[in-house]
Amino acid sequence: MSLRRQTVLYILVGAIQFLVDWGVMVLLSDPRLGIHVEFANIAGRIAGATLGFFLNGKLTFKADHTKVGRRQFAKFVSVWAVCTAVSTMAIHYVEQHYGLSAAQWSKPAVEFGTGIFGFLLSRHWIYHR
Repeated sequence: MSLRRQTVLYILVGAIQFLVDWGVMVLLSDPRLGIHVEFANIAGRIAGATLGFFLNGKLTFKADHTKVGRRQFAKFVSVWAVCTAVSTMAIHYVEQHYGLSAAQWSKPAVEFGTGIFGFLLSRHWIYHR
């Protein structure tokens, strides 16, 4: 599969994944629920990641030399954990210095940065047999 096609599919899947992630984070971080933004961010990332792992494995990076199995899932989880730590620290920093609303609105930029890292590792490492 061409780099261009993978990039387009990754962006489309990523947009869906992000909407799920961001929606869960915004809903759970509502002050009336009393859930800290860091926990809401992790819950959102879990929801988005679950969807993204399977869609990217079955659509974006599908090829003869790729697979969606336990080994790929383990690789995915390791990358996801690093990206989640970076994302959560960034969201926490913004929330502490600029408030909850700024943290909620900064999430797209944070996730864009981790998304580039995720694309490169997905293409070259995660989904390979």
